[in-house]
Amino acid sequence: MERLEDTVARLRDLLEEGVSAAGGRMPPERKLAGELGIGRRSLRRALEVLEREGRITREQGRGTFLRQGAKPVALDRIAEHTSPPEVIELRLALEPIVARLAAVRASPCEIRTLLRLAEETRAAKGAEEYERADAAFHRAVIEAAHNALFMAVFDAVGESRRDIGWQRLGENGRCYKRQSTFAEYHSEIAGAIAARDAERAGKAMYAHLREVQQHINQHAFLPTGEAAE
Repeated sequence: MERLEDTVARLRDLLEEGVSAAGGRMPPERKLAGELGIGRRSLRRALEVLEREGRITREQGRGTFLRQGAKPVALDRIAEHTSPPEVIELRLALEPIVARLAAVRASPCEIRTLLRLAEETRAAKGAEEYERADAAFHRAVIEAAHNALFMAVFDAVGESRRDIGWQRLGENGRCYKRQSTFAEYHSEIAGAIAARDAERAGKAMYAHLREVQQHINQHAFLPTGEAAE
C-alpha cells in the first residue's frame, strides 16, 4: 500500500502541473482516485493534509479547489495559521542547521545543559513529562546556536504545539517505545554537539525529526470511524 506521504507528494505535483489551468478546481474524488490508482480513503487522508497545509479548500457541494492568493501572516500570529505537518517541515529545514551551529558555538555550560536535558527525556515517566523535557531540549539546542532569528522563529512556531491538535498527537504519540527511540536521538545530538562534531549533530537532528515527520504523516490525519477501502 502506498504511504500517505507519497500520495501527498503526488497530489502536490498534480497541483503544480495542471489544476490551476482548470480554474483551480480539482477533479471529483472518484475520478482523482482512479487517476492516481489509490483508494478513496487514502485520497481523503492526503487531501486532509493539503487542506491543513493551506494548499487547497474543500467546499461542500462544490468540490475541492486550489487555494490562491494567500496573504502573508505576521510571525507573532503564525501559530494561528499552521499545523503539525507545516511545523515539522520547517523544523526539518532549520534545526539540522541549528544543531551544526550549536556544535561550533555552544559554551561548556550549554553543553552540560544539553546532556542533562537529553537524559531527562530518557528518564521521563509519562508522556507529559517527556514532552516538557523534549521541548526544553530542542530550545536549548537553539539557544546554543546563538542566532536570535532562529530563536524567534522557533518560539513562534512552538506556540502551535499548545493547540488541541498537537496535544492530541504529540511528538511521541503517547507511546513509551517511541519516547525511548526519540530520547536516544537526543543523546546522539547532545553527544555530537559536546564533541564539536557539526556534521554528526546535523545528521542526527535530521534523522530524529524525519522520524517525527513520518509519525505525524501516519497518525495525525487518520479519519475516525471511517470504513476500510
